[in-house]
Amino acid sequence: MISPDNNAAGFLDQAPDALRYEYASKEPDDTAMRIAKRIPLGSRVLDVGCGTGSITEIIRNTSNATIIGLEPDEQRARQAQSRGLTVINDYLSVNLIRDQGPFDFVVFADVIEHLPNPAQVISLAKTALKPGGSILASVPNVAHFYTRLDLLCGVFRYEDCGIMDATHLRWFTKGSFKLFFERLDFEVVYQDYTVMPTMHYYSRRKPFCWMNERRRTQLLRRLAAWKPEVFSVQHIIQAAKARV
Repeated sequence: MISPDNNAAGFLDQAPDALRYEYASKEPDDTAMRIAKRIPLGSRVLDVGCGTGSITEIIRNTSNATIIGLEPDEQRARQAQSRGLTVINDYLSVNLIRDQGPFDFVVFADVIEHLPNPAQVISLAKTALKPGGSILASVPNVAHFYTRLDLLCGVFRYEDCGIMDATHLRWFTKGSFKLFFERLDFEVVYQDYTVMPTMHYYSRRKPFCWMNERRRTQLLRRLAAWKPEVFSVQHIIQAAKARV
């Protein structure tokens, strides 16, 4: 199985660590809890590109969901299975949907930006949903103010993780993310964002590196509430399949 991390070749000095996203925070500002709170108790969920299962585990435990993870990278799939999760080392396919579906929710937590043809994959995922089911997805916010500042200074530098992860093939803003799903005939029923004050940017770059964690978190929450298009780290969307 070919790992999506192969897409970083030539953009970093060395291959990215396959387990770099091993940890998922239970903080209310971060992805796992923002997604989990949208899933009713007892739902049936498919987590596409579940990685090491850190978010999958939080969704399972928070929502008491029956959840299946899908991960193409063998090392990450094994790590997820070691958490006691049901994880299939494969890509999304018609056969897999036939054998495992249907689902109340299909989750793409920071996955769509890694896909060369995201519309094809999302359209396939739509067939895995029960009537009235939804896709829950998060993507990095390319319009984050640090990215804007870097571009203003003529800097476009890939990194091994974060918004500028070298394995990212697609880029989204709040508006383009919503429009993407609407063009695929979904109804966008909810949008949210993450703050992620522990993201590595904030401990390395001014002015936030000058602040203690408590002060940094308070300020970032206020800024993101004021301008999520600029100060959020990720955008989250719930896109519903129309009821038949």
